[in-house]
Amino acid sequence: VSPESYEAMIPLAGRPMVDFVSLALENSPSIGQVAVVGPSELDYLKGKKVSSVIPCGDTLMENLRRGLESFQPDKMVLVATADIPLLTAAAVEDFLAQAKKYQADFYYSIIEKGVGEAKYPDCKRTYVRLKDGTFTGGNLLLLYPRILEQGWELAENMYRLRKEPLKMCRLLGWGFFAQLLLGRLTISKLEDRFEQLLGAKGKAIISPYPEVGIDVDKPADYELAAKYIGNRSPVAM
Repeated sequence: VSPESYEAMIPLAGRPMVDFVSLALENSPSIGQVAVVGPSELDYLKGKKVSSVIPCGDTLMENLRRGLESFQPDKMVLVATADIPLLTAAAVEDFLAQAKKYQADFYYSIIEKGVGEAKYPDCKRTYVRLKDGTFTGGNLLLLYPRILEQGWELAENMYRLRKEPLKMCRLLGWGFFAQLLLGRLTISKLEDRFEQLLGAKGKAIISPYPEVGIDVDKPADYELAAKYIGNRSPVAM
């Protein structure tokens, strides 16, 4: 996508991509302190709600750990990746508002296929067909830091196997794979299984904002983000 060493620094509409994510969080009334995990070049983000820029590690999981360590373990933390430049404050607020309706230890964003394709018909994403509908994963996660710590090994394995569904099924169980193939697997069954594995209650939040799942991982993603952002300044988001 870019010769930049760090994904967050990839230029988009004349600004580093992370600027758009940072601004969406800063403009969200429900967000308090923001910690950015990345290179020292991002120190310019400090101010308003960004209180610290934490040196990054070699992997996404290591960066996640470093970021969560800067917060209290028993207070909810919202995690957003730096590669979702179309994110808006409205999308963040909706995710948090929906999460408040449930009692869980962590919340994960998902987007229904029809919603994503209606707004961004030229966006190609990987979807999973469940009994409840067809969904793709989002890039917003709300959790207590202590939850990930107690299930760190599972989280690392799932991240490592994220592009190997057959091996991933060994973690969830082959019965789940069969239900998935038959279109019988439900969101609630997945939530229950993760609770068994992690010892913590999870809740999937269906976002009406496809922007939470449009991450820039390849040239086509970058072109799509550039198309919709155009020459707008992050201030306009």
